[in-house]
Parts: sequence; structure tokens; C-alpha cells
Amino acid sequence: MIKYNTLKGIFSLIVISLFLANGGMAQDQKPMSWKDVPSWKSISQGSVQFSKDGKWMAYGMVLVEGDGEVIIQKVNDPESKKSFPIGSSSNPSISFSDDGRWVAFKEYPKEKDKKAASKNGGKNLKEKLVLIDLQHDYKKTEYDNIASFSFNGKSSSHLAINLSKEGANGDAKGSDLLIVNLSNLKSHNIGNVLEFAFNKSGEYLAYTIDAANKNGNGLHLYQVGSGNINILETDKATYRSINWTEKGDAFALLKMVDDKAFKQDQGKVIGVKNPNKPELVLYDPKADSTGFPKDFTISPNRKPMWSEDLSRLFYGIHPLVAEKKDDKKEEKKEEKTEDNEADKLGRIMADTTIKSISDLQSAIAKLDTGKTKSSTSKGDPSKPDMTIWHWKDSRLQSRQQVLENQDKNYSFWAMYQVSDAKHIALQDSSMKDLQLLPKQKFALGSDLKQYELDINLDGQNYYDYYVVDLSTGERKELFTKFYQPNYNSRPRPSEDGTKLLYAEDGHFYLYDIPSGKKSNLTEKIATTFVNVEDDRNVEKPMNAPLGWSSDSKFVLLRDNWDIWQVPVSGTTTATNLTQNGKTDKIRYQSRFSLDPEEKGIDLSKGLYVRLYGENNKMSGIGKINSGKNGLNPGVEKLIWEEANINRLSKAENADVYFFTKEKFSTPTDYFVTGPKLENPKKLTSNAPNADKYAWSSGVQLVDYVSDKGDSLQAALFLPAGYEEGKKYPTLVYYYEKLSQTLHNYSSPGFSGTGWNPGIYTSNGYAVLIPDIVYTLDDPGMSAVWCVLPAVKEALKTGVIDEKKMGLHGHSWGGYQTSFLITQTDMFKAAAAGAPLTNMVSMYDLIYWNTGGGNMAIFEASQGRFRGGPWENWDSYLRNSPVYHVKNVKTPLLMLHNDKDGAVDFTQGIEYYNALRRLKKPVIMVQYKGENHGLSKLENRKDYSVRMMEFFDHHLKGNDAPQWISEGVDRLKLDTHLEQRVF
Repeated sequence: MIKYNTLKGIFSLIVISLFLANGGMAQDQKPMSWKDVPSWKSISQGSVQFSKDGKWMAYGMVLVEGDGEVIIQKVNDPESKKSFPIGSSSNPSISFSDDGRWVAFKEYPKEKDKKAASKNGGKNLKEKLVLIDLQHDYKKTEYDNIASFSFNGKSSSHLAINLSKEGANGDAKGSDLLIVNLSNLKSHNIGNVLEFAFNKSGEYLAYTIDAANKNGNGLHLYQVGSGNINILETDKATYRSINWTEKGDAFALLKMVDDKAFKQDQGKVIGVKNPNKPELVLYDPKADSTGFPKDFTISPNRKPMWSEDLSRLFYGIHPLVAEKKDDKKEEKKEEKTEDNEADKLGRIMADTTIKSISDLQSAIAKLDTGKTKSSTSKGDPSKPDMTIWHWKDSRLQSRQQVLENQDKNYSFWAMYQVSDAKHIALQDSSMKDLQLLPKQKFALGSDLKQYELDINLDGQNYYDYYVVDLSTGERKELFTKFYQPNYNSRPRPSEDGTKLLYAEDGHFYLYDIPSGKKSNLTEKIATTFVNVEDDRNVEKPMNAPLGWSSDSKFVLLRDNWDIWQVPVSGTTTATNLTQNGKTDKIRYQSRFSLDPEEKGIDLSKGLYVRLYGENNKMSGIGKINSGKNGLNPGVEKLIWEEANINRLSKAENADVYFFTKEKFSTPTDYFVTGPKLENPKKLTSNAPNADKYAWSSGVQLVDYVSDKGDSLQAALFLPAGYEEGKKYPTLVYYYEKLSQTLHNYSSPGFSGTGWNPGIYTSNGYAVLIPDIVYTLDDPGMSAVWCVLPAVKEALKTGVIDEKKMGLHGHSWGGYQTSFLITQTDMFKAAAAGAPLTNMVSMYDLIYWNTGGGNMAIFEASQGRFRGGPWENWDSYLRNSPVYHVKNVKTPLLMLHNDKDGAVDFTQGIEYYNALRRLKKPVIMVQYKGENHGLSKLENRKDYSVRMMEFFDHHLKGNDAPQWISEGVDRLKLDTHLEQRVF
């Protein structure tokens, strides 16, 4: 009989063995340094693809800096993974054939080749296409030097590959198109193809030819099954913008013809119906002497389209701009009249007034002066390069410059009625925007011209709305000066195109287009659909509607918690579908759209919705089941976990469902399941090298009350290797409300702001992310009222070392940082990225990325001020960091770039110089040519390292690098930077 002590010893050995076998050797797990990040490998979320039969999955496993791979696997066998090298790409292009037999993906140049090419002036690197036969043991076929590719839809019988254009071929814009027969991999090469597009069934391929000198240019239709080519039209023109109908029974395109009298080509519209026996419709505006304005043409900047019933063609039109007259002949004529030397001599000899040397000199001078004046007047004098800013401009000149190309290329909707060969303009400059509604019976027009100046000044949005009858082009006024506190109030069409849902004064309304009747849909519902948590300076902003039902009988609306099914007929009452949202503090945030081709919400199939626990930060997926009259009330909770559950999708042709799950230190992985989402199986193993590194030990929620009485929360992320009772250096990060990120995975990488919470927790920091809510006229003080109570409450957890706390934020968070250090000495160091520092001067500056002024942002958006500074001096001054600069004692690292198009560089300079004048400890780093965030990899790497060095010195006591302790002289900067490159 085995003694107890012996059993205990064996048990201990087993536990130790299991611990070691499962990677429990904590001493072998190291903090992730920034120099480890370039080799970090993870799933590229944008590349993930599932076959329509639900049997296969493919995705890119890519490196932050290096060469990645595409992984293909069977859904029912996660161990069946097969990998293929793809070179260097952060978001590889992958596509399955509709039948799930084939998968194709691009192979990109290797990282080392990209770097070498960059040093050699950006040599043109080539991409490959890799085609994999999934039925024959991953048999691989490669195609070199490709530009784009496409399977032929439902047929899945052919693959079209547009090759890159190589070498000089005159002015030809087209390149070779390979049409690969997937049954035998034999290919048909068609030269000089500019555009191509399969119809939905994949039976037909429409393509256009663009050859040298436009010889042979035309429109061709390829019958995929037979290989027959039908040349539908040919001319010395450019054929472009192929657009098939959704059914695939017709397509439209443009024919652009060069006209030397104008700066633009003259456009024509071609419509092709019945591809089996093609019927061509051609509308040529130049041949329409009565219906089409002669100073307009068809625009190349809008794709033409057929109406659903194939009775009309829709297209864009824009004004013609005359070409400048050729002045060469006139110049030559003037040159003939210019005096030659013999004429000058003869004129002087005949001048009887010349009686002395001085008279002769004067006469010659006059001739030379005359020549100078003459040549100047006959040439093309230089014009000034300038801008005129006028107070009546509805848009700032800077905004006009940003939108210049868009304005130049703007086109108005028009239509051609095939039956009576009639062109009808649907809009003009008095109605700038037009949306064709479903079924193309009506269109919704809008214009803000009357209010644009005021909108750009105070941010309060108003529009005029119109309904356009598409059978006649007749316009009817719908609303005048319609107030839109946010986009959610805008009219939204029903799926039958005859009704509009819109919001006004805190209620949702229905407008019936044929009858012109309006009705209030929500006045009798015992809730509000106003977003009562929106603290910006707008009146009654609405929560976003989930949408119309596919039968156009219901709309689904959200209050701040629940989803409501609201009938538009008024014959039945509204139903709270989710019921427990408000009572249980669960936000039913959104629905998952599982059908990519859906037209409205099909209530007969039920509704999958995302659940989020406001107080516990749990998340999940629920289902609202269908009933006799739409959906039945009540949510079937399918998944509900302390994790971030998201990205629910469905295989198009099978009852196979996929979703993702992640936690702060657990990478995002994909799971497969059935309609009830029961017994999900893990498909992927994201971040295969994660076990090498130490990660956060867990997360905590901190409940606190702001100084204004708001109940808020903060997310506390524990450091790697956390030991209870031990205090840790802590970084506090914020940007409005972020406690909902408690379970969001933080993949290692170099962000444009230098921040990555996962890297900091890996290196022994705790991270606290508190919520901030705002009081109007006090955006800076709101941070004080919310952040400081959060920190004080978090200190009670015992995790945070109160003597080693730092602050960080970028942009609006950078503003909060630069302000907080003027109000408190709680923090030992702070890093502010691109901060607003003077609310008075910032108000009148320009948001260069858009060209608009900041005043609208300050008054109706993030700034949260009521009125301009001259109406509210005290608020602007008390919330401006620069006016409290004398209070700063916290060492500050500031990032501000000279081409910042969001927060003007002068904001950083102003704060830096004020702090420097007072001999406060401040360092500002500036990356030349960079915008609001860092885009160049070398800059993102450099700043990430510097910010951590800054906090390591101030919060951990590490020795300060010279750039922190003494700075770097300009003449030594190159050497300094070279030494830090990795």
C-alpha cells in the first residue's frame, strides 16, 4: 500500500511536470521589448475569408516588419493547416471561388526587396497570383506580374487575371487579360484590356479594349462557356466604368470621346440588355439638340447604371470647360511685325531730329524700350500665386482647396428614358446631393447651400430636402431648414422606396412619399430614442436606427439600451424586443448582418444581436426569434462571457457560423459553430510566438464617482507577473469613454501615437484607463473631475504605486494631459501627443486635413463650448493649459509634428515655449513632414522607444538617456539617430 507522503510527492512531481509542459516556466518568459515587435506574427484580421460552403478558411499570418504567409485550413479540421509564403504585406488579398474548390491569393515582394527598391529610387516590384486547387492536395499554379484577379461568380469555372502593364506601348492604357479555364488550367490571353467584369452568374464577361492610338478600342462581351467573343462596339474612344445589374441581366458603361475644343472628353452612355442576344442602347448628348444642354456633357466620374426594370439609364453630367485658344498663330503674326535690325537702322537714318551723339543714344534707347514693352505684352506674363479670403465665403479658402478636385469632378444625376429616348436632368446646383431610392421610383435630394456658412461657423447642421419623382424628374420640397444634430436624424428610405424614416425634435417620423403624409412613430412609446448620453452641444441627437424590415412594414429602433420593433402602419403597437436592457444594464448595441445581399432586415429569419454589459463589461451574442408579426419579444442569450465577442458571420450557402473572441492578453481567435452558437470550436491559433513573452496578469474594473456625481468606471490592466500586495508603476491613459476596452486585445505593433498598453503591461507597468464625461464649457476641467477621482479609487486596489504614476494621451487625450498637469502634482511624468494647448487661439485656427475651421468642432462637437471665446472668455481661458502653465511641475514629453493637419503645430510650439520660458522640464519631439499621427515606420518605432525610455526613467528610476537629460545638438543629431535604428 502506497503511503500518503509518497502519494503527495508523486502528485507534486506531476504538478511540476504539467506546469513545465504547459509553458509555465515563467523565468523563460520575458517582457516584450520594442525591438521584439518587428518579428511579431499575428493574423491579419482584414484578410480572413471563409468559403461559401463553410468548409474552408484562409487568412494571412503576417509580421509587423517582415515576410508573412497565407494559411489555408479545413473548417472541420483545424489541424489541416497548410501555409504558403506571401512576402511582405499587412493585409494580403485572398479570395475563394463560389463553389469552394479554389482559393487564390497574391504573393508580394519580400521585405528585403522592398527595402532595396526603396533605396534605389522605388523600383517597380511585381506581384504574383497563387491559385490553389483544394480538391487536389493544394496543387499550386502561379501567375507572374499580376494587377488584379476575379473568379467568375456562381459558375466558378474561370478565373480572370489582369496582368500589370509592362514597357511602352504608345498611349495604350490596357494590359493583357488572362482568362483561365479552371477545368484544365488552359488560359486565353486577350490584349489591351482596360476594364473587365463578370455578371453575377459568371456566364458573361464584359471587357473594354484600350490600345495604342485608340486603334481597335471597343466593348466586347465574352461568353464564358463557349469562349465566343461578341464585339459590341468599336471606335476611337475610351470605354470605361462597366456596371452590371445585380441580377446580371444587363450592364451599362461610358464611351468617352476626345474633343479638342474642351478640356474634358465628350461622354456617351451605352446600355446593354439581354447578354445572350445583346441589345444596345446608346445615348449621345451631342445628337440630342433639344433635350441635352450644350454646355454640359456626360461625366466620367460617376458610374452609369440601369434602373431595376431596365427602362432607364442613370448617369452623371457636368459642365464643359472650353480649352484655351491657341495663341501660337497670333504670336507668329506679331513676330513678323516686330522690327528687325535693318528696319531699326533705316528708321534712325531717316530721323532728321538726330543732330548729336546724345540724340542718337536717345533714339536707340527708345527702340530698345519699345522692344521690351512689345515682347512683354506679346508673351504670357507671370500671374501672381495668391488666394483671396472673403468673409462671405461659405467655405474657407483652405476647405475649397482641399475639395478642389472633388468640386471639379462633381457630377449631377440625370437619366435617359429608353422608351421615348428622353434625357431628364434630376438635379442641378440648387440641389447638390441626390440619392436614388430602392426600386428607382423616387430620389431624395438635399442641399445646404443656404446654411453652409453658418454650419462651418457653429457646427449646427441644417439641410433642405426634396423628393424627386423619377418618372418625370419633378422635384417636390420635403423639408426646409431641417435640423440634423447628428447623421441619425437624416431621412432613410424603406426597401420598397416609397417611405422615409427621419427624426425631428426627439422623435422618429414616417413620411409616405406617394401620399405626402407624415406621422409620428414614437410619441406613444414609453422610452426616448434620444441619445441622452451624448454630451456635445447639439439638441436631441438620436440613437442610430437599426434599419427597415425587408417588407417595409417595420423599423427597428434603439433607445440607449433596448431594441424596439415599430410598425409604420399605426395599426399595431411598438414592441420592446429585448426587454431587459435597461433593467439589467445590457446594451443591445447592434445586429449582425449575415447576408451580404440582404435588402432590409428579414424578420422571418430572426435577428442576431450583440450584447454588451455596461457595468460588468461582459459581451456576447443573442438571438431574437421570429414570430407571426415580425419578431417575438425576448432575447435568447447564446454567448455571454467576460471577453470581447464579435464578428459573427455565416457561410453563405451553409448553416455554419463563425465569431471571434479575445481578451486583453488573449489574441483574437476565430471559432466555428452552428445556428445556436453552441459548442464552438476554436479554428485559429493567433500570435504563435506569444508564449515567449510575459503578458498582463489580468484586468480589474474600478467603479468611481466623478466630482460632478457621475457614476463611472475605469479599466485597470495588471502588469505581467503581478503579485498581490506589491505596488507598480502605472500609466493613466484616456480618450473620452474607454472602459469598454477592458477585454479588447492589444496586438503588439508600432502605432501612430507610440502607445500600446500590452507592451507596457508586459514591461511591468499597470495601466489605468478611466472614463471621462463632459460638462459643457469645461472640457479640461471635466478631465480633472473624472480622472483624479478614478485614480484615487484605483489606488485603493493596492496595485498602483502612488509615487510612480504617469499620464499619456494623444490628440484630445493629449489636450487632457497637457491640462491635467496644470491642475495636479499627482503624476511624476506625462507624455502628450499632438495636444491642444490654447483654446482661444486654437478656436480660430484651421483643421488643415479637411481645410475647415475649428470653430464648428469647438461649438458643436468635441470642444463642447457654447459659443466662441468672445462670448465665453472665462470658459476658454480656464480650460486652456497655456494659461495655467506656471503651475506645471510634472516633466512633460510632447510630440508635435510640423505638418499636423488636425492640431496646428503652433499649439505645441506655444506650450513648449511657455514651459521653456519658465524653465519647466519639457521635451518636444517633432518628426518632419508627419501629420497628426506618425505614418512612417521608422518614426513610429523611434517614438515608441523614446516614450517608454521617458517613463522608464521617471517612473522606474532607469538612467536617463542623453536625449532626456541634456538634449541633442543639431550637428550631432544624425549620429544620434543612426545609433538608435533597429
